[in-house]
Amino acid sequence: MSPSPNLNQDSPGRATPLSPTQVADLQQRAVAAAHHAYAPYSEFRVGAALLLTDGNIITGCNVENASYRLTVCAEQAAIATAVSLHGPKIRIRAIAVANLNDTASQPCGACRQTIHEFSTPDTIVYFPAEGGTVAESTIADLLPAAFLLKDS
Repeated sequence: MSPSPNLNQDSPGRATPLSPTQVADLQQRAVAAAHHAYAPYSEFRVGAALLLTDGNIITGCNVENASYRLTVCAEQAAIATAVSLHGPKIRIRAIAVANLNDTASQPCGACRQTIHEFSTPDTIVYFPAEGGTVAESTIADLLPAAFLLKDS
């Protein structure tokens, strides 16, 4: 966990865009986290790096289980760590997801819902795309019909 520089906000609730340096830093942290993944079954090692609205960066990796349903995704591991360190009011400004398999992959549906639970209206998700590039999207675009138990 470490604060990231230059995280100024234009106004409350509206974050300034991340600089290319900030995006690259998040991506590097996600790759570093992926190296810690426990993936003996799929060999699909994933890492995630969250940039919280308070400037802290939290990482997580996937942890597989012989009972596949018990596997924890990198995004959910990072969010659980952020909540355990900073409490349930954390908000994600941006999240970078990386894998060590050079495969295009967006967060799964369960991770999208979990990201949404702790997101802001402009939370950006960076993820591996075709040809080794990085795509970006808002969580609202990735999950346009998010499940909501109550209006917030």
